[in-house]
Amino acid sequence: MKKIKNIVYYVILVVLFILLIISSKNIITWFIDNNNTKKVTEKIRDNTKIKKIKVNDDNKQDMLIDVDLTKLKGINSDTIGYIKVIGTNIDYPVVQTDNNDFYLSHSFDKSYNAAGWVFLDYRNNIVSFDDNTIFYAHGRLDNTMFGSLRNVIKQSWYNNKNNRYLQYSNEYYSSKWEVFSTYKIKETSDYLKINLSDEESKKEFFNKIKNRSVYNYDVELSRDDKIITLSSCYDDYYRVVLHAKLVEFVKKK
Repeated sequence: MKKIKNIVYYVILVVLFILLIISSKNIITWFIDNNNTKKVTEKIRDNTKIKKIKVNDDNKQDMLIDVDLTKLKGINSDTIGYIKVIGTNIDYPVVQTDNNDFYLSHSFDKSYNAAGWVFLDYRNNIVSFDDNTIFYAHGRLDNTMFGSLRNVIKQSWYNNKNNRYLQYSNEYYSSKWEVFSTYKIKETSDYLKINLSDEESKKEFFNKIKNRSVYNYDVELSRDDKIITLSSCYDDYYRVVLHAKLVEFVKKK
């Protein structure tokens, strides 16, 4: 009996040791990825020229951004825009490739990095806005990428009305979007439709995502509206989502 107990004891020790090694490896990898992301982000800041555009001098919420993507495209030819969400740390160039997998595990410079990068759904048109323009990024615990998107379901974020607008600039437009829905939901893809087939489908879709919101933004939607969606992991089981409608844009070309 004593021999059996000793065997069980050593087996448990071996299992715990293996788990310790795996955990240590994951922690080290996490810090390495964070450090590499920080370096890439600093390089981006040095190569990004952002010009502010006033549409209405009396209202700072009417501010748009015009981002020169030339140098950023020199770093990564997949660069298609730049997104900034007030009240979060989301202030990044956006990339797009022919799938929704590559930038889940690669940084802006295309190096392997579990932190990934902010990317546009491969189905979206970059020249004109679809019914639903969708952006993804990991919900990193250090608040990089879309980690700070978790802010949008907090009462303090909602209470600050300046937070209710986001800015997106690409080669063709500088645009402003007004938030109308923010929520946490179990993993699903039903809010990730790009184009709605008819007026009734669009109305039904808009009502569904608007009614999910944890707060009432009191924003009306019509059949002609274009919307933007930001989607990220809240945890292993839930997603955090923001929807906003296009309210202002300036054409560049």
